[in-house]
Amino acid sequence: MSKVNVIYWSGTGHTEAMANAIVKGAEAAGAEVKLIPVGQATEDDVKEVENIAFGCPAMGSEELEETEMRPFMDNVNSLLSGKKVLLFGSYEWADGEWMRLWQEEVEGTGANLISDGFAAYDDPDEDALEECEALGKELANA
Repeated sequence: MSKVNVIYWSGTGHTEAMANAIVKGAEAAGAEVKLIPVGQATEDDVKEVENIAFGCPAMGSEELEETEMRPFMDNVNSLLSGKKVLLFGSYEWADGEWMRLWQEEVEGTGANLISDGFAAYDDPDEDALEECEALGKELANA
């Protein structure tokens, strides 16, 4: 059985809804899954699994949330080499550049992204949540 950790930051609940859908998909695929708000996450939550999802909405001028998610990523990027990683989040303006930049950052660590980062517009609709479930299954089986 694969182990999957889903670590996320959510301000409005949109990214949290996406995280819950990823958990649902990974559990349906038989994975043992932990859902962890980034404020409660530790380096061990990254070290202990090979399959990990990170979620954060676009903030400010298309960047990661700066008080919890950005410092956490800065701290764990060196641990991602060889891990199977999924990135996800929501946005309400611009064109999703934050996800492209985040994807480049994580690819630069030597992590293996299981797909392009998934960005949902605003409050994720049913289609977006179904895509998150499918990505959770894919991550569990990666």
